[in-house]
Amino acid sequence: MTSTVPNAVEHADAQAPPITMFGPDFPYAYDDFLAHPAGLGQIPATGHGTEVAVIGGGLSGIVAAYELMKMGLKPVVYEADRIGGRLRTVGFDGCDESLTAEMGAMRFPPSSTALQHYIDLVGLETRPFPNPLAEATPSTVVDLKGESHYAETIADLPQVYRDVAEAWGRCLEEGADFSDMNRALRERDVPRIREIWSKLVEKLDNQTFYGFLCDSEAFKSFRHREIFGQVGFGTGGWDTDFPNSILEILRVVYTEADDHHRGIVGGSQQLPLRLWEREPQKIVHWAQGTSLASLHEGGEPRPAVTRLHRTAGNRITVTDAHGDIRTFQAAVFTAQSWMLLSKIACDDSLFPIDHWTAIERTHYMESSKLFVPVDRPFWLDKDEETGRDVMSMTLTDRMTRGTYLLDDGPDKPAVICLSYTWCDDSLKWLPLSANERMEVMLKSLGEIYPKVDIRKHIIGNPVTVSWENEPYFMGAFKANLPGHYRYQRRLFTHFMQDRLPEDKRGIFLAGDDISWTAGWAEGAIQTALNAVWGVMHHLGGTTDPTNPGPGDVYDEIAPVELPED
Repeated sequence: MTSTVPNAVEHADAQAPPITMFGPDFPYAYDDFLAHPAGLGQIPATGHGTEVAVIGGGLSGIVAAYELMKMGLKPVVYEADRIGGRLRTVGFDGCDESLTAEMGAMRFPPSSTALQHYIDLVGLETRPFPNPLAEATPSTVVDLKGESHYAETIADLPQVYRDVAEAWGRCLEEGADFSDMNRALRERDVPRIREIWSKLVEKLDNQTFYGFLCDSEAFKSFRHREIFGQVGFGTGGWDTDFPNSILEILRVVYTEADDHHRGIVGGSQQLPLRLWEREPQKIVHWAQGTSLASLHEGGEPRPAVTRLHRTAGNRITVTDAHGDIRTFQAAVFTAQSWMLLSKIACDDSLFPIDHWTAIERTHYMESSKLFVPVDRPFWLDKDEETGRDVMSMTLTDRMTRGTYLLDDGPDKPAVICLSYTWCDDSLKWLPLSANERMEVMLKSLGEIYPKVDIRKHIIGNPVTVSWENEPYFMGAFKANLPGHYRYQRRLFTHFMQDRLPEDKRGIFLAGDDISWTAGWAEGAIQTALNAVWGVMHHLGGTTDPTNPGPGDVYDEIAPVELPED
């Protein structure tokens, strides 16, 4: 739901930078870093053409490779499946190519300012995403315990829902200094951000999301907590996050990551694909017209990595699925971290033992989706008796949980995301085929909309994903459990390798699960830029003094360090 957090604080200066998802842990302005005319840095001319392994062709890997190429290095990208990672856009067999489904990331907040830099760079368009009760959503139905409520705004829902929204706002203000932190983030007031956050990290690292609610007088009612879990705020129910650290949730609400979402017209996978083909105008060492694709044989990445180990001279040696063995001075690892525990044979010497522990303790959330193509957006038809839309964006406690209606105009074929679920709700679908899932979903939705025959509008086969069953992912995204702050700090700060023993340097972790905002494309980009700085520094390069990188200012904004004893 859209209005369940306190109103965003209005900043006095209309020219102030937008709020950004750099978050409270590491308040570095990645958007300013990217926009600066001096660029991200340079390496000595003697290093031009040096090969750098980039393992994983998701958004983080492609951004890292693109920026390293611009510096005059030669990225060698390895990808086990397809370019894009969890920016995965698929079509429907036999249907018009314009009909697509976003199997992974599908909605992006304006506070993803580094992401927006790349969206603009490759010329993509965005449009409002139809979240529950969003302005772009004609109507929303909330169906709990067999009782349905139709709403176009939150004011149309029964009073109890507005009570829950108010309780969440009070809970954030009283327990987490919401307005103060939101204002500090908007104004990019680093000292104030650090002051507020350091106290909260120490106070709340061991607290679950659910425990945080229970500690609030505003949520003393179990009924209110139950409704909040099932309906939530912004994108829908959040009960699947109840066991997770409250710090994870605070990062989202402080930075408005759950507000005013937009989708990418034509599909999010276009972003990494266009970056792969893009020929930057400002490039060092390489000739004009060079792209990542042109630096790879046949325009394709290398195949899956099967082994990583250290060799003489503190090099990183990579073996791929074709048996090819290459050795690099530096490597960036952007795949999901669990790959290092199972799919890839690794030397223990790759990382310090504390980092291995952090990788092993990473907690991933499950997630599933199922989409069907339909002949038209029939949900905009009006019920003759009530005058309401015959079907709406739907939040329910039934198996489907969240149903999204996606169209490109009243007379064009459209798409329904029949179900988007997480964690236990996702595991309920895991044994079922796509068609079996669809049948259960149609039955559930038929109980909510008995007058609507969804089946008669379906024009193609369903497409589905369960990210926990994807062999190169094993989960949808990281979500820290209570007590995991120290582990996350180790992973995020890994790019600062002057602090590591010399025999543990040269390989850099990146990807959204390394970031403080896992599950968001912005976190993937931020950690990619950290890794780019790390590789540049490792190879003797520097940033321009007028545009310091994240490593240059690290000591001023380093994440809170909790005691280990």
